[in-house]
Amino acid sequence: MTTDKQRTPYHAISVADALAAMGVSAEGLSAQEAERRLEHYGFNCLPEPPKRSALVRFLSQFNNILIYVLVASAVVTAALQHWVDTGVILAVVLVNAVIGFIQEGRAEQAMEAIRGMLAPRSAVLRDGRRCSEDADQLVPGDIVLVEAGDRVPADLRLIEARGLNVDEAILTGESVPVEKTTEPVLPEAALGDRSSMLFSGTLVTAGTARGLVVATGGSTQIGRISGMLSTVEMLTTPLVHQMDIFARWLTIFILLIASTLLVYGYFVGHLPFSELFMAVVGLSVAAIPEGLPAVLTVTLSVGVQAMARRNAIVRRLPAIETLGSVSVICSDKTGTLTRNEMMVAALAASGHVYSVAGEGYAPKGAVRLREAEVHPPEHVVLMEFARAAALCNDAMLHNVQDGWRVEGDPMEGALLVLAGKITGDGAEPFRGWIRTDAIPFDAAHRYMAVLHHDHEGHASIYVKGAPEAVLAMCTNQRALDNGIAPLTPGYWHDMVERLAAEGQRVIAVAVREVAQDHTVLNTSDLDGQMTLIGLIGLIDPPRAEAVEAVAACHGAGIRVKMITGDHAATARAIAAQIGLKNAENVLTGSDIETMDDAVLAEVAVSTDVFARTSPRHKLRLVTALQSRGLTVAMTGDGVNDAPALKRADAGIAMGRKGSEAAKEAAELVLADDNFASIVAAVREGRTVYDNIKKVISWTLPTSAGEAMTIIVALFAGLALPITAVQILWINLITAVTLGLALAFEPSESGTMRRPPRPRDEPLLTGGLIWHIILISMLFLVAVFGIYAYATSRSYPPALAQTMAMNTLVVLEIFHLFFIRNIYSTSLTWAAVRGTPIVWGCVITVTVAQFAITYLPVFQAAFGTQSVSLQDGMLTVAVGVVFFMLIETEKQMRLAFRRPAPGEGSQARD
Repeated sequence: MTTDKQRTPYHAISVADALAAMGVSAEGLSAQEAERRLEHYGFNCLPEPPKRSALVRFLSQFNNILIYVLVASAVVTAALQHWVDTGVILAVVLVNAVIGFIQEGRAEQAMEAIRGMLAPRSAVLRDGRRCSEDADQLVPGDIVLVEAGDRVPADLRLIEARGLNVDEAILTGESVPVEKTTEPVLPEAALGDRSSMLFSGTLVTAGTARGLVVATGGSTQIGRISGMLSTVEMLTTPLVHQMDIFARWLTIFILLIASTLLVYGYFVGHLPFSELFMAVVGLSVAAIPEGLPAVLTVTLSVGVQAMARRNAIVRRLPAIETLGSVSVICSDKTGTLTRNEMMVAALAASGHVYSVAGEGYAPKGAVRLREAEVHPPEHVVLMEFARAAALCNDAMLHNVQDGWRVEGDPMEGALLVLAGKITGDGAEPFRGWIRTDAIPFDAAHRYMAVLHHDHEGHASIYVKGAPEAVLAMCTNQRALDNGIAPLTPGYWHDMVERLAAEGQRVIAVAVREVAQDHTVLNTSDLDGQMTLIGLIGLIDPPRAEAVEAVAACHGAGIRVKMITGDHAATARAIAAQIGLKNAENVLTGSDIETMDDAVLAEVAVSTDVFARTSPRHKLRLVTALQSRGLTVAMTGDGVNDAPALKRADAGIAMGRKGSEAAKEAAELVLADDNFASIVAAVREGRTVYDNIKKVISWTLPTSAGEAMTIIVALFAGLALPITAVQILWINLITAVTLGLALAFEPSESGTMRRPPRPRDEPLLTGGLIWHIILISMLFLVAVFGIYAYATSRSYPPALAQTMAMNTLVVLEIFHLFFIRNIYSTSLTWAAVRGTPIVWGCVITVTVAQFAITYLPVFQAAFGTQSVSLQDGMLTVAVGVVFFMLIETEKQMRLAFRRPAPGEGSQARD
């Protein structure tokens, strides 16, 4: 019979038979058995998608229009027997391919590391206790607990379900969530009709459930469907794509100019074809920024890893660019601005207010009344508080090496700690009571209710939730002597305001005793039939680092807005503690309901504290702020926050308490749920954008300057101040070093004191175009000036060209130090000191230039001659003058554009 049941699909057999077929009880597997099954079944993850081999990835780097041009040029130069030129061209091609190959490999590694940091976790029963495990550690036979917002980690046979609805669109295409139950269905039922099953990858939209893992990894339904395999997300963004297109069109433009020069020089200038062809090749290599897309991608990759080190994990690369222009951060309160370590601070009973001491989640601490410590068993109402707090609760306390830790909701953990403090029973008070039914908490009704029985014939319903919701279902209240008295709503409403004004989160608890045979809990058992026990005030102190981070945001011109579901008075108190502007002005969800979109857009800009809001209100607030031209970052953790996260310019999900739905809708995930990490991410986003701007601002002018020396010489009929093979050398050595060094630049000192950049600001601004023109002209004057100086002193052409080549490299080095500080002076000790990467690159280039200038083997290959010390110092002096000129021009620009006092520290209203 067991064999028949095992052959029958799990969705068609009863819960008891499914447990028996898996060889497991409702208490779950033991840790030892789970480990044995993991060895047998393997990890719960989809098979890795096929990856391109290293050889294929390397060969793909040659699929580039510039590479085609260079390879063709190498063939022609080889035919002309210019072997050195051929070798240098092929070296340029090879170096470009190696850079691309390395950065692509690092991009894949970065994304793999991010996937590891985002690995989902699941609540599972092991040895009869609830614990949290990585989803890939699940094995057939595990008992998994899921709730609204969770992504199902494996194929589960339901053994318990309450109000469960699941979105199965990725499997069935059905857009409407389906209701799930524990009842078996027909063996031949279609996938979408298997209501007793939860499938891996689907999303729980409502309710709670327990399920038996019956398939993991490739054996799940999603594992059997080809095309569901994930692929490596390459590090690319619209910016990189845009620059790639720009580079291609620039390549075509340069090739047209090169062709024109080739025709002009041959037919009009009557230059030898081989010499002319090499000059045109040098022009093409000099003018085309072939390494720019690769360097931009490396810059983004460095930014991704820097953010990950600051606990901000980038899921979608465009978010890095967006963060640089964020002007408003809409943040949740609990766990983000506060510590998310709830602690009960006060108990308000009828006529008395008790204070509760303690630290963290340790179930130890005194209960006091009027500053005097009380003995809880002598106060009946305290034991009633403890029973309600412990039984109407889904959390668990664990005493681990680094202290007490909560498994589950932090608020419920604090209530469990309260029960332990009152009873003295540690982490598991009232173990003799058994839950027979429950109504899970839902944002729609804002309470949780449980029905419990003990072995002495007692049965009670306990309710906890928002004071408004619980008071509405009560007609009586518990007196201090455990008697019953009529409810006095005015007293309790005043008490709610008093506790909330002290920054406490207030919940109410109520009780109703029922008959022993009452085993099913309905909402009709609650309305008007509950007895209020009292109010519980919980505190969640602000994070010290969040206070500093909010101040940093204000200094950066970023407005911080707190959007919470808490009571208005609680929100006001916390807002004042963390330093939000206009903390006294609180807008509630009911206020938002009465406003149309136009009014809300106007009010939302000036208001910084929003209380008693729903996820729908979050979405309206984001839209309202965006309608005023603001770039909005929004934090969220619940499944209902997903629309607002998707709508925001930068959606930020919580990594610890966030649902899988929120993480998938967001561009960033905070590994530590800390507001300070958001600010760190904004700083890194601005730094990445600045570094991209620096890379472009260094690459385009230097490329233009190199090209102009050849273009002017050919059109003017002058001798080339730098030979084509020397131009190829400069591109080979500087592209690998100087341009790439800017990708690793740290944040400039004033990064978080500047106002946010406009969201539509282009990278190729008028200022950058002017900079390209200025630098290329100065390059032209300096190179031709040194060449003219050398020829005027009757130096050999090879020596004059060597000096001109070294001058060009010196100018590029000085330009690098100039461009490292685009918002402030470069004439500071910190700027001169640089970074190890910058100096490593400069030293590499300098050593390479000494080698090509003084070593005979390179002199023969590149047509160079040794430069005297005096002429070498002259070359450096030209670089110093060049630096002083461009630095003076920058200071003039900064002086004219210097913001007025206070500008940049105010929010953009």
